[in-house]
Amino acid sequence: MTEPDPKADLLRYLQDGRSALLRKLDGLTEYDVRRPLTPTGTNLLGLVKHLAGVELGYFGDTFGRPFFDEKPPPWWYTQDAEPNADMWATADESREGVVGLYRKAWAHSDSTIETLALDAVGHVPWWPQERREVTLHHILVRVITDTQRHAGHADIVRELIDGAVGHLADKDGVPAEDQAWWEDHRRRLEHVAREVSGT
Repeated sequence: MTEPDPKADLLRYLQDGRSALLRKLDGLTEYDVRRPLTPTGTNLLGLVKHLAGVELGYFGDTFGRPFFDEKPPPWWYTQDAEPNADMWATADESREGVVGLYRKAWAHSDSTIETLALDAVGHVPWWPQERREVTLHHILVRVITDTQRHAGHADIVRELIDGAVGHLADKDGVPAEDQAWWEDHRRRLEHVAREVSGT
């Protein structure tokens, strides 16, 4: 029987989400990775930038292991930051720079996870005082949830861009049907929705 290793299990699910998100940028133009495809501006590179900040905050500042030696970037979570500044890349922020920051965040986070026990206590400075004390286990679960949630957003955004679907590198997880089948399938779903709603 395999011995349980909760930390390794949690880290594997975190890495699965990280990798799935970055795969959504593969083969896209600079325009497409930055293109806002929802009314609130959701875009692929912005999701990467946001999750870099999530990891650096939760696995860095929370456990007294800050990533930024001096002043953090202007989009960092401060009172001076523009609202939603972590959810898009400016013209001065390159795709390589944002992805590189995310990969550095992984290394920083992985170091925290490796160094500390799951029951290690940290303090989330931006949470209300009565909830600030957390364990590494709690933060791992929270960041995995956030990462997988945003990887799902990236799935939808990528499908809107060029029809590419799925989160695994070697298979997409959807039935292997042709375009005509999918168009018919979508029409069926639309028909059922209208029928049930009476519209």
